[in-house]
Amino acid sequence: MPLKIALAQTNFLVGNIAANVDNIIAAAIHARDGLKADLVVFPELSIIGYPAEDLLLRADFVAAANNAIYQLADAVSGIAMVVGFPELDGDKLYNSAVVLYDGVMLAKYRKQALPNYGVFDEQRYFTAGDAPCVFEFNGTFIGLTICEDVWREGIIEATQQAGAELILTLNASPFNAGKIHQREAVICQQIKAAGIPLVYVNQIGGQDELIFDGASFVADGNGEIVFRAVEFAEQISVVEFHGNQPQASVCEPLYEPIAGVYQALVLGVKDYVRKNGFQGALLGLSGGIDSALVLALAVDALGAEHVECVLMPSRYTQDMSNEDAVLEAEALGVKHHIIPIEPAVNAFTGMLADVFAGSRKDTTEENIQARCRGVILMAMSNKQGKLLLTTGNKSEMSVGYATLYGDMAGGFAPIKDVPKLLVYQLANYRNSLSPVIPERVIIRAPSAELAPDQKDEDSLPPYDVLDPILERYVELDESAEDIVAAGFSPADVARAISLVDRNEYKRRQSPLGIKITTRAFGRDRRYPITSGYRGISMLEPKP
Repeated sequence: MPLKIALAQTNFLVGNIAANVDNIIAAAIHARDGLKADLVVFPELSIIGYPAEDLLLRADFVAAANNAIYQLADAVSGIAMVVGFPELDGDKLYNSAVVLYDGVMLAKYRKQALPNYGVFDEQRYFTAGDAPCVFEFNGTFIGLTICEDVWREGIIEATQQAGAELILTLNASPFNAGKIHQREAVICQQIKAAGIPLVYVNQIGGQDELIFDGASFVADGNGEIVFRAVEFAEQISVVEFHGNQPQASVCEPLYEPIAGVYQALVLGVKDYVRKNGFQGALLGLSGGIDSALVLALAVDALGAEHVECVLMPSRYTQDMSNEDAVLEAEALGVKHHIIPIEPAVNAFTGMLADVFAGSRKDTTEENIQARCRGVILMAMSNKQGKLLLTTGNKSEMSVGYATLYGDMAGGFAPIKDVPKLLVYQLANYRNSLSPVIPERVIIRAPSAELAPDQKDEDSLPPYDVLDPILERYVELDESAEDIVAAGFSPADVARAISLVDRNEYKRRQSPLGIKITTRAFGRDRRYPITSGYRGISMLEPKP
């Protein structure tokens, strides 16, 4: 008898159990009536959303999630549902999956491999399961696994040895550049070795810093993918099994790497604004490439009618910057304002004249300009209920090339994990869809324009030198000695690492941003602010 399995690649709101249950019910009914599915699989912890973090330490929250399973069991008949939830058993909490059918619980599985690295800290909340789970449905013996289980050797094999003829795996696997290919390669290698087909259902959507990219798939016993859902969008699909083998279906193509990163950033902005109830977004538009990219992302995420931008020229702003900023706003159809900051800067410098008497000008005066802009933008954000997007990139955040309470002021940082060189690639990609960023913005030397003829390279190594050093030090944890051995000059390495080490305090006070690399600041990379560690010590002369 053929078995039709629906993959419900859905977008959940963490913590909103009632809304998530309604979402599951609607998807199950659609799978049953519209797609004629026999069984539907939802992502990991779909009842509560992922990751729920310390909500899982609240007894009332966990109790509500467990009660929701009984509500769900009674709400839908005629189709089996495989749903993830936090299972409370005595004083232990498990990351579990349950199979519901016509009001009956057919099976329950407890996740065995609890990840505790990078963005994951499941061992903080959950107890690991210790046994495979296989249940019979419509004459087929089906095994259950959850996310990390299928990355660990032995669990697929043990599930097969317990009698499984195919495996369903519930997932909340976050995006970073290149991960989809890695995910498919690792899992297909394992199921090929076991010779058993697998249905992989992944969550979709933005959750604070994390993006879940979907791209759910089905692979046959040879490790060949026979179905793939779209990336970065909700989709409910059906794959038919004959004799426990999946029939070939549509395999949606994967985005090229730069396009995939762009789509992840768009989804992150869209869901952060939508899920947190903002009326739209606004940002300061400088005429530089970073703010131009963030504007394009915001418009693609929210629509031009929900985005607003502000030009805030100073005495050091070049005419071309103002011209290009206006061209960007007009190309994207965004409402824009021009508010010069000179009156505010003069007011502050006048107020401080006596206490600054006898001191020479330095970065203090530059920071006053940035902070005047921050006040303007935050005032508009408060008044309009729009989310203020900051425009700093990962290179700047790494070395502290930003002003606290100035250009760092805001609620969300879309390109916080995007290195400067990747900013250029993303800008060119966006222009390949439609020309919205003037060519002059892409080719001109980057500048904060807070002093006469200022260039980023006055304070930093060139980005084509800086970014590779930062990748090695921040993402790969290479030592200064190793980086120099890779061909970088000791002076550049020492300069970059010293800046990274002493600017942790700034990064802690920056808005959260979307994770797209393997090691993002904040949730991924967590260093102490007060620390005697110095990454450049290996390069210093020995006494």
